[in-house]
Amino acid sequence: MLHLLGVNLPDRKIVSTALQYFYGIGEPTAMKLCDQLAIPKNIKIAELNETQINNLTNTLAGMTIETDLKRQIREQVMHHRNINDYVGRRHAMSLPVRGQRTRNNAKTSKKLNGRWVQRRGFTSWSEPSSPLERFMEKRFI
Repeated sequence: MLHLLGVNLPDRKIVSTALQYFYGIGEPTAMKLCDQLAIPKNIKIAELNETQINNLTNTLAGMTIETDLKRQIREQVMHHRNINDYVGRRHAMSLPVRGQRTRNNAKTSKKLNGRWVQRRGFTSWSEPSSPLERFMEKRFI
């Protein structure tokens, strides 16, 4: 197994397939990397020589992948939430962001949108969390 930038790549996989183990690299990007580095399409990870591995490592180090990409996405979502625009409110409520309907099919977006930030909406940690506590905190005139 080749350990490259924190990701284990299996020896028996084709290079373009193994590159997809990195978060942020899909099939088109993997194929472009192989073409750019002159790696044959049917070569496996175990068959790479040291210069090809070094070139691949240098190229991947210059890209935004793995934790850097996850942090960048999380920061963009938090920016939208902080400026309180439509996209940020939809992320906060764990609803579809790009205009999909919510009458029937919003299960997947409720799973995925809550993954980047907590699902507490616009409340902060210091505010009471349960409806009963919020009701008791109201001041009646």
